[in-house]
Amino acid sequence: MALHLQFLPLCRGPTWWTLKHGNHTLKGYRSNISITNNIQCINVAAQTVKSLRTKCHAICSDYDSMISPRSGHSKDETQKIRVLELKENVKHLLADELIGPLAKLELIDAIKKLGVGYHFEEEIQAILSKTNKIVGCSDDDLYSNALRFRLLRDHGYDVTQDIFKSFQEEMGNFKACLCEDVKGMLSLYEASHLGFENENIMDEAKSFTTKHLKNYPNNGNINTTLGKKSAHSLELASYLRLPRGEARWYIDIYRGEETMIPSLFELAILEYNVVQGTHQKEITNVARWWEDLGLHKLSFVRDRIMMNYFWSVEMISEPQFGHFREELTKVAILLTAIDDLYETHGSLEELELFTDAVERWNVAAVEQLPQHMKLCYMALLNANNNIGYQVLKEQGYDITSHQKKAWVKLCKAYLVEAKWFHQKHTPSVQEYLDNGVYSASVPLALINCYFLTTKTITEEAINCIELLDSQIYLPSIAARLADDLAASKDEHSIGSKQCYMDELGVSEEVACEHIRKLIRDNWKKMNKARVSNHTFSEPFTSATTNICRIAECFSSFGDPHGDPSVSLENLMSTVFEPIPLN
Repeated sequence: MALHLQFLPLCRGPTWWTLKHGNHTLKGYRSNISITNNIQCINVAAQTVKSLRTKCHAICSDYDSMISPRSGHSKDETQKIRVLELKENVKHLLADELIGPLAKLELIDAIKKLGVGYHFEEEIQAILSKTNKIVGCSDDDLYSNALRFRLLRDHGYDVTQDIFKSFQEEMGNFKACLCEDVKGMLSLYEASHLGFENENIMDEAKSFTTKHLKNYPNNGNINTTLGKKSAHSLELASYLRLPRGEARWYIDIYRGEETMIPSLFELAILEYNVVQGTHQKEITNVARWWEDLGLHKLSFVRDRIMMNYFWSVEMISEPQFGHFREELTKVAILLTAIDDLYETHGSLEELELFTDAVERWNVAAVEQLPQHMKLCYMALLNANNNIGYQVLKEQGYDITSHQKKAWVKLCKAYLVEAKWFHQKHTPSVQEYLDNGVYSASVPLALINCYFLTTKTITEEAINCIELLDSQIYLPSIAARLADDLAASKDEHSIGSKQCYMDELGVSEEVACEHIRKLIRDNWKKMNKARVSNHTFSEPFTSATTNICRIAECFSSFGDPHGDPSVSLENLMSTVFEPIPLN
């Protein structure tokens, strides 16, 4: 399905334009909103930063350090027994009928934010299903309604925005007296980020709460737990943040919560460290594979193991999906190498030969390639054959044709961008995004994610992925736009930023705001797609949303994958810095 971009010129005021993909529409406009400064995702203590900087150098330069065993994660039976005890304790709390509905929702919210929700999925779904049946009958305060709304929508329930009408005046404005309820305002602000398109109440809620919460630190309460949560959310709403990094931040915050449950707090710390140890083992395995692969011998190939692993771990971080993370990281490493090939180390004639070889998907095609391309090509075939073999062995399904199709689309998209660069051609926005939805590599990542995590493969789901269904198209656009927004100026490829500037005749600042608005509108569509989804199941559904979160992080704070000046330290802290148990 093609993208259609329409410009609707007006005599005065903003210039509006519309980007269409099937039944989906994204609108952009010309504005004078200024660009905010970059802010780091996670605050790390000064002494930790120094330690991480040392580790970052070791990881990126010396894989012996990665392959050697790491300490700091106890694996003795006592700790395992303790985790089981804590999990049972939390399950009893979730099942306790003496605990009121609001307290149950607060418990679920804490469990999810602390990163241990996957242990209690059945219990959480049962509570939310019951809550959904009575949501329309509630006359609770703003905080309770907003919390209920956010949790239900986040779990796929299409709850109506009308539950907030009782907090509005006749003209549709939120009541001024609500400003005194900071806890309720923060809850409504977080809920507003799960709005759909054309939901005026949710748009007004975001505008209203943003305006008044910004004044909260001026009241002298910034050092309170509520003040810290407010400042954190205004920087970037929790719903838009990366789950693993958010869990690390919230563990420190939860310590000071009035409703803190010691057993849940202890479980969160133990689980965080145990899962971190699992992630370290996975990086070790990928590092060995990378050394054996030999692509590091090619001078033009960037060393991006940590960033590529970061993508996979933020898509799905639960420990039981380690095989998925390792295999997707390998795919991402190959993707990075081939991206470098198309961007910096191939003539157009050579790149056309490589693209043709990928279309042939045959070992014999290596003979037509220049020497520096042969290793990349054979590595590509071998890695995909290995994934295909594993899926065939476990599920009896041959995915070869689908793997080939995904890689052909990606390489053809890379070739188009290479031609634009060599020919000094700046495409229209429509032309760029038609191609960019594939060059962002998300369809390739998601088809692999589906095959590596789904227990029962269906043709319907594969068709949805390959035809860019909403849950595939929207993360792809988010990743493409975010990558362009965060791209360093010395990158070779043309981005949507330059396309907007040339086609609309606007400054870089205005072009960036266009992209930010597209990303905001994209989130509304993604929220709707999540509650409308009947094709995909977990963990695939969460993976699609997490790609949007990765894109959001990069567009807000910079992309260390494409821009070496952006620090890896905050990202690496979630993999290499355990939380002290004391």
